[in-house]
Amino acid sequence: MARPETPRSIAAKRGMLALFFSSPKTLSFSSSFSTPSTPSSSAHNMFSESEMEETIKNVESIITRWDPNSSSITRIASLFHGNREEAEDFLKSVKDLRRAMHALVSENSTSDKLSLAQNLMQIAMERLEKEFHRILSATRDQIDPESISARSSDGSSNLEDENELGSEEEFKTAGESSNDVERITALAMSSDLKSIADCMISSGYSSECIKIYKNIRKSIVDEGLYLLGIEEFRPSQILKMNWEVLEHLIKNWLSAVKIAAKTLFSGEKALCDHVFSASRTIRESCFSEITKGGLYLFRFPELVAKCKKLPERIFPLMELYEALSDIQPDVELIFDSESTSKIKLQVVSSLHGLSESIRAILSDFESAIQKDSSKTVIVGGGIHPLTRKVTSYISSLADYSRILSDTVSDSSSPRNTAFPGFYFESPTSDTGSSQAVSAHLARLILVLLCKLDRKAEGYKDISLSYLFLANNLQFILDKVCTTRLYVLLGEDWVFTHAKKVIQYASTYETMAWGNVFSSLPERNSPRLSPEAAKHCFQRFIAAFEEAYKKQASWVVPDRKLRNELKVSIAKELIPAYREFCDTHKVMLKDFEVFARFGPDDLGNCLSDLFHGTTISGSTPPPTPR
Repeated sequence: MARPETPRSIAAKRGMLALFFSSPKTLSFSSSFSTPSTPSSSAHNMFSESEMEETIKNVESIITRWDPNSSSITRIASLFHGNREEAEDFLKSVKDLRRAMHALVSENSTSDKLSLAQNLMQIAMERLEKEFHRILSATRDQIDPESISARSSDGSSNLEDENELGSEEEFKTAGESSNDVERITALAMSSDLKSIADCMISSGYSSECIKIYKNIRKSIVDEGLYLLGIEEFRPSQILKMNWEVLEHLIKNWLSAVKIAAKTLFSGEKALCDHVFSASRTIRESCFSEITKGGLYLFRFPELVAKCKKLPERIFPLMELYEALSDIQPDVELIFDSESTSKIKLQVVSSLHGLSESIRAILSDFESAIQKDSSKTVIVGGGIHPLTRKVTSYISSLADYSRILSDTVSDSSSPRNTAFPGFYFESPTSDTGSSQAVSAHLARLILVLLCKLDRKAEGYKDISLSYLFLANNLQFILDKVCTTRLYVLLGEDWVFTHAKKVIQYASTYETMAWGNVFSSLPERNSPRLSPEAAKHCFQRFIAAFEEAYKKQASWVVPDRKLRNELKVSIAKELIPAYREFCDTHKVMLKDFEVFARFGPDDLGNCLSDLFHGTTISGSTPPPTPR
């Protein structure tokens, strides 16, 4: 049965003639339904003229039955949806027809049978083209990348699995659960796609096959990225975007990128490698075209890194860096060809941009501490807002120590060699990158402490300035000991700064209570005369009331430090005062008048201190209880 020749059929003939005169390597064919084709050099030996005619006659009935342009029911039916034996017979017929055509070209290139064979080949290719499109289109939700890449519910497969996808063994071992049924369906369809692709490519119709595959699979991948919330924005749009909107996009990206890399792209590569296993060039070209959307996916972090660098934005940047660095090995494995190298390079570029931005924010943050010019004096020597803000920020940075080790360790900024050695040591840091993070965070705390020293100078009462330093350093220590900072800075750092708190507290105590302590004679000293004793009592009471009145509004937020200060002052004051009272109360007839406070009264007064419940200047003198 001959068909009238069309421009397309004439072109097909010319293409087939060129194909059959090409090298045997071009004609290599591998199909899950067939065996490799016979080299052209032996075609004449295998086919006599009668055998060629018989072959063409046999395949004609099979191929014309599935002519997509016929009026038969097969025009709208699917060859690969029903009896799979028919699909096998059809593919075998194409293979036999191709071998017969090759033999005809070698034996008699002007044979009338060659024209019929070429027409039959065109019909077969139109049918396979339609079937290829049908399978890809009608079952796009069944041949999804996840079902192909996962291969099993435990996700144990990988791209280097040597077992062919859709192999007979997999069909035999699959169970009857709904997941297994879906998996069997996906494997069957991917196997059909591979068979069709092998047949079309070996028959010289690779361009039609590739075009269909690229168009449909690219739309699936693009739709997958869209459903994951990935939208493409111009760099100018990102730079002008409101930060709240951009934060939402960042969260979407963080949720999507792992799925995109490990499921969408990985599965697409597995499918593409399987369908076009006959040609490395074709599968790399197809995969490169299909996954073009990945270029923007991995460029997004770099665009975000170019936005305004504010301290609070460092944390989303570090999350982007962490997510991107985590999937980098997968990206290297998936996009492993020269045609997809742009995506690998984009990941590297984005990581570099994020790293630069993180370092810039850290540098700006350190400068901001140094340049803080607020003159506000904290009433009572409490915790300065700068201390709370900076310490909270640094402790949050410590939670990202792994990311910081990648970014800070690459910094070319010189280390401040004037810092003490313990700032750069951490017993848990074995690598240079970890030491760099520890040193960097310690330097930020040191910058804060230096700034607090300057702010302490704002207090007119020097003793209060030392109490301020003790309070703020104790706050920093508490934050260090209750966060990951403790691991990074180490016990030596904590011990050294704990001693500083003790020094500050001791200096405060000496300066704030020195006059009260010195108003009493030294313990075990000789008894004073009645007049001298009266004068001593007066001097002591006046000094105590003045100290109490001045310090009633002072505050020590840390409970442990507050109690230690009270105990220390009481140990120095109360026993000496008790001894003085016991020594002189007998000789003074009006002892109760001069000794308005008993030793227990002093203890009661001291217990009220450091809560900051009153304002200095309006505090009434303590009264005995």
